[in-house]
Amino acid sequence: MMFLEFFVWGAWFVTLGTYLAADLGASGSQIALAFLTQSLGAILAPFIVGLIADRWFAAQRILGVLHLFSAVMLFLAGRQGEFGAFFVFALLAMISFMPTLALANSISFRRLTSPERQFPAIRVFGTIGWIVAGLLIGWLGLEAGGALENTFVMAAIGSALLGVYASTLPHTPPETTGERVTVRDVLGLDALALLKSRS
Repeated sequence: MMFLEFFVWGAWFVTLGTYLAADLGASGSQIALAFLTQSLGAILAPFIVGLIADRWFAAQRILGVLHLFSAVMLFLAGRQGEFGAFFVFALLAMISFMPTLALANSISFRRLTSPERQFPAIRVFGTIGWIVAGLLIGWLGLEAGGALENTFVMAAIGSALLGVYASTLPHTPPETTGERVTVRDVLGLDALALLKSRS
């Protein structure tokens, strides 16, 4: 799970700037905007995980659905000939991908008997996945050969594999507290109380 999670991200995000400049003729501000998709996805991720996964659905099912959706978005992003359409698909891919980072961690922590000792050995496979993605790009000559659109295909395949693999992961149902969920809870407004403390 961790290997594929970070393989997907490393397969297209590292060479994104090169792809946009070389293949789409994107400007510097457009390239910056494309990298902003990660931040936008990270901002929206807590709402997706907090509103949906943590309350009503098993984590492994949401992980699978989000990765299958992300696979389609990544594939379509690599097939666009102009920046505007690319940005829409890349943004949708990141909005669906970023919550999966928390979901993968959640599945791991809830299934381990001693997370503080066992998790590092599992998480290192994410780093290995990122490295393997970069090595594959080099070995296949995708960056040097001007075929960087294929990095999106590689990422889409990895995402689809993880989407399918998620159905084999241990069942990780939402943790119910028995309390009624309010809009305040969903939006995380209780966190604003921290602003009372100057530090």
